[in-house]
Amino acid sequence: MRIGTPLSHNATKILLLGSGELGKEFVIEAMRLGVEVIAVDSYQGAPAQQVAHRYYVVDMKDGKQLRNIVYREKPDFIVPEIEAIDTNMLIELEKEGFNVVPCAKATKITMDRIGIRRLAAEELGLKTSKYRFAETYEEYKRAVEELGFPVVVKPVMSSSGKGQSVVKSEEELEKAFKYAKENARGKGNALIIEEFINFDFEITLLTVRTKNQGTLFCEPIGHRQVEGDYHESWQPQPMSEAALSKAKEMAKKVTDALGGYGIFGCEFFVKGDTVWFSEVSPRPHDTGMVTMASQNMSEFEIHLRAILGLPIHIELISPGASYCFHARTNSVAPSYEGIEEALKEPNVWVRIFGKPTTRPKRRMGVAVARAETVEKAREKAKRAAESMRVIEEL
Repeated sequence: MRIGTPLSHNATKILLLGSGELGKEFVIEAMRLGVEVIAVDSYQGAPAQQVAHRYYVVDMKDGKQLRNIVYREKPDFIVPEIEAIDTNMLIELEKEGFNVVPCAKATKITMDRIGIRRLAAEELGLKTSKYRFAETYEEYKRAVEELGFPVVVKPVMSSSGKGQSVVKSEEELEKAFKYAKENARGKGNALIIEEFINFDFEITLLTVRTKNQGTLFCEPIGHRQVEGDYHESWQPQPMSEAALSKAKEMAKKVTDALGGYGIFGCEFFVKGDTVWFSEVSPRPHDTGMVTMASQNMSEFEIHLRAILGLPIHIELISPGASYCFHARTNSVAPSYEGIEEALKEPNVWVRIFGKPTTRPKRRMGVAVARAETVEKAREKAKRAAESMRVIEEL
C-alpha cells in the first residue's frame, strides 16, 4: 500500500459521504496516516467537516450532485457514513471504476430494511423475528393483527433508531404509524412490523472483512436503547460460548453475502443460547464508540485499516463503556460545562461532537471509560456523561 501526500498530485483520497460524529473519528484516524479526506453532508459545520481537508454541502439523496463531486475529486475510496444517500448512484459509480466501501451492493441493501431482512431470513436462512412490510395504514393494521401485540414498528429506511417504537395496544397504533412515517430516511415509504422478541440482551458484534486476514471479530458489545436510540454501550457483553459462536456464524454469513472490505456493525438479540439476527450496518457503529476506551484499536482505526488493506490486530485491553449526553431544546452554537467534573476520574474521556445546532434529545457527545469490570466502567462513563451540561442559548 502506497500513501501519497495530502493536498498534492499523489494524495490518497477518501470521499466521506456523511459527516457525523462517527465520521469525525474516522477522519481523525485517516489524517494520522496522511490520507486526504473530503467530507460531504447535507448541512454546514457537521462534525467530520470540521476536521477534514475540505468539505461540500449537498443533498445527499441527489445522485447528480454526488456524481459531480466524485468526478471533481476522483477519490481512491468512497466511504458512506450514513444511510440517507442515493445508493443507486453509488452502484453506477462503482461500475464506472470507483471504489465504494465496503461495496455499493452492501450500502444499498443495508440502507433498506426490506432488502437486508429478505437477504438474512429468506436467502441465508438466518434466525430472525417474524416480520411484515406495509405502506398503507390498512396494511399496517393487518400486519399487527397477524403478528399480535406487542410489535416493533420501524421505517424500512432510517438510522440510529429514528422512527422506531414498540406498540403494545390498539391505542398506540396510529401514533407509532405516524412516528415511523415522519422519521423515514431516503426514498422508502414502507414500514417493517416485527414480532417483539423477549430477549435477555442485545449486542453489536463488530465484524471485519479484510483482504488478507479473513473475517475478524471484536468482543461483543452490549447496549441500551431509549426510544430506539443508543444511550450507552459496554464491552465485553457476557454471554455463553454457544450464543457467541452462533452470532459469529451469522455475522460471517451476512457480511460474506454483502461483500467488500471494512467493518460491519451486526446486531443480534440474545436469550440464553438462542440468537436472532436483527440488523447490520456496513460502517462503524454508534454503540462501537466504546472501543475508543476498551480496545487497542478503535472501530474507526479498524475500518480504515481494512479499507486500505493494512494489518489489523484487535485486542481488548480493558472492560469499557460509553454513555451519551444530549440536548434538551432547539438552539444554535451550544457550549458545554462540567468537563472538569467529568474528567476527574482516571481512564475517562469525553468526546464533544461539535454539532452546530441542538434539538430535543439530539446526541451531542459521549463519555467513554475503562475499569476493572464492565459494571465499574459503566458507572464511570455514566457519572462523566451526567456531569456534562449542554448550554443552549438562543
